[in-house]
Amino acid sequence: MARRRYAFDEGKIARFQKEGRGRGRGTSYKPWLTIQDVASHGRSHRIAGIKTGRVHHLLSDIERDAFYQFDWADTVTDIREQYPLDREYTRRIAADLDIKHPRDAATEIVMTTDFLVDIAYEGKLRQLARAVKPASELEKPRVIDKLEIERRYWVLNRPGYCRG
Repeated sequence: MARRRYAFDEGKIARFQKEGRGRGRGTSYKPWLTIQDVASHGRSHRIAGIKTGRVHHLLSDIERDAFYQFDWADTVTDIREQYPLDREYTRRIAADLDIKHPRDAATEIVMTTDFLVDIAYEGKLRQLARAVKPASELEKPRVIDKLEIERRYWVLNRPGYCRG
């Protein structure tokens, strides 16, 4: 049996962009990462969404549990998982923080937010970006660095943060 190649390089990133990954809404959204694209560190899930009418790619049990909360919430109108962040922005943020941008062996990766959720709140559409991590990960310095890049990305890009 052939082994899967999970590593990222610029060619793979360009192919994902060409495929329209990380774009769309509702049934047309394609996550940046699917369960076939990353090595598993636990259980992954493909779950049909009630709100979206499409299969969601969830990389862990904790993502699955968060997804169920979003899918059953009355105010939620759309759920996008593995939402890609603009690499130029995340590179600048990492440089400003003087920390290394996340990378694979071959290249700097495209960072993702676990969930970008649309909600109807007080008659307005709002978006929530949510990172979902186990508590055991939250004291690791590298995890904290990556979460800070992600947090600053959404704070700096709040006025127009949904591209798709």
